[in-house]
Amino acid sequence: MKKIELDIVALSHSVTQSHNYAVVLGERSGSRRLPIVIGSFEAQAIAVAMERMTPNRPLTHDLFKNTLETFHIDLKEVVINNLLDGIFYARLICLKDGELIEIDSRTSDALAMAVRFACPIFTYEFILDAAGVVLEESEEEGEPAEERAQPKGKSASLSSYSIDALNKMLEEMLAEENYERAAEIRDEIRRRGETS
Repeated sequence: MKKIELDIVALSHSVTQSHNYAVVLGERSGSRRLPIVIGSFEAQAIAVAMERMTPNRPLTHDLFKNTLETFHIDLKEVVINNLLDGIFYARLICLKDGELIEIDSRTSDALAMAVRFACPIFTYEFILDAAGVVLEESEEEGEPAEERAQPKGKSASLSSYSIDALNKMLEEMLAEENYERAAEIRDEIRRRGETS
């Protein structure tokens, strides 16, 4: 089967399931999007890596990356290879001493690893046919800031949020004890207060 390459284009609160997040994957050479509901821990793990933040102690996904690197195992790609009863399945495709090794993974964990290894993410046509959505040009331009892909620069990503959204994010980061991100959000709120 032909693999289709995807990019992470958005990370936002899930509209359908409270206390969960949605990661939206976009077809690299097409207009289809693949939304996947993930837990808050995995969403934070993806966001931390996308923002290039360095936690004081390694998160679980950082630990796993360090372990793979210690044993000279390289993550070559992530493949979202199945969709059964609304649940996505993924595989980590690793390389050790010239041998390809496939490791079963939850999709959210696989995406957190893909961001850390900067490796490609793939899926298959039947998965996009079953769960993908096509966004029209006008929908893409008009989507809310909270659902757009966040730029890699910290200040650029925060500047795209409204004050209300920033306050809500600040509460969430404090609840999750993510004090580093909370401080960045607080600084952005203060900066806007000084300029208004």
